[in-house]
Formats: sequence, structure tokens, C-alpha cells
Amino acid sequence: MDKIEKYKTMEKVLREIEDLKNSETAVIKKIGQIETENMNLNVQGLDKTLNEIYDGVYKNLQHVEDLQTSFTETVADFKEKNNITDEMLLEFSENN
Repeated sequence: MDKIEKYKTMEKVLREIEDLKNSETAVIKKIGQIETENMNLNVQGLDKTLNEIYDGVYKNLQHVEDLQTSFTETVADFKEKNNITDEMLLEFSENN
């Protein structure tokens, strides 16, 4: 794999990490919706379990955000170290 292909793959991984972050965020929102509904139902077991799930998902979201930050820096460093220009990327895209 040459440096342009590797860089493009790294960009793809960044997009997938962003998608993962969005998925975790959607789960947190869904838990909030269920908790809101449970205010009317007042089911104690549901409330306790939702809180436990929320805590786990929130921790996962934090890990994903940390990964995104770290990997974004890795990709930027790779691009700079290998002198990858926008023109090179455009040419690569046109040829593939």
C-alpha cells in the first residue's frame, strides 16, 4: 500500500470513528427518551437499568471521542510527514 492509499484508508477510518460517535450519541438520546416516558410510568427497575446502561454508553462515547482526537492527530502527522498535498489526493481520486 503506497502512502496515498494508506492516507485514504486512514481518512476512511476517521469517518467510521465519527459514525461510531454518532451511534453512541443516538443511543444516549434514546435512553433519555425512554427515561422521559418512564417518568409517567414510574417503573423502578427500568429506571435503575437505564441509568446503568447510560453510564456504560457515556463512558464508551468518551473513549470514542478520545480515540477520534488521537487518530485525527495521527492522520495529520502522517500527511505532513509524507508531504501529501491536496493535488496528490485529487490526482489519486481521478485515477481510481
